Amino acid sequence: MPDRYRGYDVMAKRDTPSWNDATRQVMDARLAIVDAPQFLDQQAWRTLRALCDGIVPQLAGPQARVPIAAMVDRKLAKDRRDGYRDARLPPLREAWRRGLTALDAAAQARAGTAFHLLTAAARDALLEDMHDGKLDGPEWDGMSSALFFRERVTHDILAAYYSHPTAWNEIGFGGPAAPRGYVRMYFNRRDPWEAAEAHSGDEAPP
Repeated sequence: MPDRYRGYDVMAKRDTPSWNDATRQVMDARLAIVDAPQFLDQQAWRTLRALCDGIVPQLAGPQARVPIAAMVDRKLAKDRRDGYRDARLPPLREAWRRGLTALDAAAQARAGTAFHLLTAAARDALLEDMHDGKLDGPEWDGMSSALFFRERVTHDILAAYYSHPTAWNEIGFGGPAAPRGYVRMYFNRRDPWEAAEAHSGDEAPP
């Protein structure tokens, strides 16, 4: 996608009064995440990585990529739950274990190969069926594929992506407002530290 906030880097605020120590520590920890599993086994890890690529495709190349799968894996490693869940779903770790196993089994049944080896089109078709609740089988153990997609897949993957500074640069987000705060709270006004959006046709190329 075009760079709507050309030259913007939210991390330039790291050592300024815009951020406090708590924000710096959280952001430093996110940037230090290594793109490798700590909780999942290799098969589940490969399935999760392919699943993340299907939900949030990222450009290949030298630019920074958000380690979405690793961030979800760390959530599982810490068993960091949301404080609520649909009663029809099992707890966090079990829901992901069951869902990844079932997704791989569906790929094997449909295409005779693992989920991470599917073509992009075949992967997307499988994800669409999961979204629509059309995937079923013993591996799901009664868990709705549509519910898993909505309450775990999109929730956890998108929350991971948009909590990372690379995604903040993409959307022009300046990070937490504490302790700096917002002042210009009216239409078409922005504070000096906020990203300036490029005019239509003036965006940097992908």
